Amino acid sequence: MSESTVKSADYNHEVVPVSIPPACDGLRLDAALAKLFPEHSRSRLQGWLKQGLIRLDGATADPKHKVHGGESVACAVLPAPTLADAAEDIPLPIVYEDATLVVIDKPAGLVVHPGSGNTSGTLMNALLHHAPELARVPRAGIVHRLDKATSGLMVVAKTLAAQTDLVRQLQARTVRRHYFALVHGEVAAGGTVDAALGRHPVQRTKMAVVRQGGKAARTHYLPVEQFAGCTLVECRLETGRTHQIRVHMANIRHPLVGDPVYGKARCGAALLDAFPRQALHAFRLALVHPGTHQEMRWEAPLPADFATLLEQLRAH
Repeated sequence: MSESTVKSADYNHEVVPVSIPPACDGLRLDAALAKLFPEHSRSRLQGWLKQGLIRLDGATADPKHKVHGGESVACAVLPAPTLADAAEDIPLPIVYEDATLVVIDKPAGLVVHPGSGNTSGTLMNALLHHAPELARVPRAGIVHRLDKATSGLMVVAKTLAAQTDLVRQLQARTVRRHYFALVHGEVAAGGTVDAALGRHPVQRTKMAVVRQGGKAARTHYLPVEQFAGCTLVECRLETGRTHQIRVHMANIRHPLVGDPVYGKARCGAALLDAFPRQALHAFRLALVHPGTHQEMRWEAPLPADFATLLEQLRAH
């Protein structure tokens, strides 16, 4: 074994140490590691430090430890879980794809991640069949999600470096996501809902606007077309909290058509009551490409069920 490698029972494989450069003098260890290993998120590196999978001069270290430069770092990167067995041949509506990312126009009814009650037939299963290399990327490259009943654009990273880059863009709120939502009532003017979201205090499967302990959430909305008893609005997310648009619009007394969880099970209007899902579609997505660093934008037309509902409302 080379003197420059480390063999440890904790690592189970050889690790080549690297030296922290003098330019990192005074930085926290986790910040220095983020510069050394930019393909990994800072939170992931912090987790590995706490697990003892990253050693500083041969010993475990706290993420807050200040470095001076010249220290030796051995980073035993965890192998990605094997997901290949979960691949399923499910058709995917691909809007764009290259070696770095793939943009999907997710149909309504498709669950994003396997989970309780949905162990197969998900977007993740479909992605693993379409691009087997995604088995080496955490969560098969998925960086954000849409509800099962919501249709529209999603971006998926095909490499670990791209996934880390996209997560950082989402955290910096520079990814632009626009939705069409059909809501109950007349929305006379645009506005912004700036209200923190958290778990409902009683119904734990639901989200709610909360005064304490919630996560900051902001949704901008603008009326696009008025119908009898409902309005088509464009919503732009600054944050991407669970059920954000559904909860925020319900909070201003304009719940989404077809959303019995946060709105009305029935409103008495036959066309609206017959719509089988929340009327929400992610129609525009814009971000900076992780590889080329060029801004890119995609749009997806309304799916047939949503478009048909609007045509029927216009006819009435």
